[in-house]
Amino acid sequence: MKAIFHRYLKIIDRFIIGKYLGTFIFTMGIFMVISVVFDVSEKLDNFLNKHASLHDIIFRYYAGFIPFYLNMLSPLINFLAVIFFTAKMANQTEIVPILSGRASFNRFLRPYIISSTLIFIVSFFANVYLIPYTNRLKIDFENANGMMDNDPTKSEVHMQIDKHTFVYLSNYDPTTHLGYNFIMEKFNGDTLREKLIANQIQYDSVKNIWSLKDYSVKYVRGMKEQFLKNQPQKDTVLDMHPSDFIVYDNVYTAMSLSDLNKNIDKEKLRRPEYLKSIYFEKFHRFVYPLSAYVLTLIGVSISSRKVRGGVGLPLGIGILLCFAYIILERFALVFSVKGGMTPLVAVFIPNIVFGILGYYLLLKAPK
Repeated sequence: MKAIFHRYLKIIDRFIIGKYLGTFIFTMGIFMVISVVFDVSEKLDNFLNKHASLHDIIFRYYAGFIPFYLNMLSPLINFLAVIFFTAKMANQTEIVPILSGRASFNRFLRPYIISSTLIFIVSFFANVYLIPYTNRLKIDFENANGMMDNDPTKSEVHMQIDKHTFVYLSNYDPTTHLGYNFIMEKFNGDTLREKLIANQIQYDSVKNIWSLKDYSVKYVRGMKEQFLKNQPQKDTVLDMHPSDFIVYDNVYTAMSLSDLNKNIDKEKLRRPEYLKSIYFEKFHRFVYPLSAYVLTLIGVSISSRKVRGGVGLPLGIGILLCFAYIILERFALVFSVKGGMTPLVAVFIPNIVFGILGYYLLLKAPK
């Protein structure tokens, strides 16, 4: 393996790969420390008020916090690492001899592509397998300690639980498993055949049943209607669970790929308005790691030319471009969920836009 490594990678390749990955890991470590310090200062009161144990804080909350934010900031960290050491090489006139020694700019890019491929592989594995698991640790900790920003009481819940049955709740409180103004309608095609109205409905987590309180039922049999009014209580089994009424903004980020696929099938019936969010999250896990290639290409192109002021100018331009990428990446979700754009198209927008920019900058790069 070592012989193959030395055969296909020249000294300059090993030098650039070492600089690239070393700067990337070092920068990631700095961002990790800064992020944790700021988050501890912000969340310390919550930890103390909720009497959270040190074990849970470290191995549940921060075991989810650190991978999530490092993964989210990895394009920025990658971009800064490439620009910093490449601009430093250009400022020290180390790139000119490489290009003057009959090496094309594409050949010069080889170690960058190898390094970005390694980052892509790690990022892909993290997005598809690791991040959903660590996000679940963090979200469970936040839910258990009341740290979620979401209002736990959900209002105006509409849901289809099978092909013929529709339910409605005016509001639902997951802390007490209690819902108000429950309506269930059963249809045969377009014809209503049963309508149940209950003032309250409560889930019994021990028996796994729902209790209807103060309910009435209307049965429709052709032209005839039969009423069952003002009944005190009834226990029944329904194909719905309290978790079906709880939709946090980040709940899909904590689902494995198989769970996402299962939820797609379920939400097609129950809550089709959430389908775009699920599809976007699914596609995003596969597309987001491609930023390693796109931003590396841009970083090398704008920092490989020696300029006055050293690394300051390319580093400043790089920071602006990278924040623009992150903002566009965040807006892609809005384009999909609120703007009506297909999730698969929306998730590719940042990489397409910045890929075109990277190709243009590559053409203008010194040869």
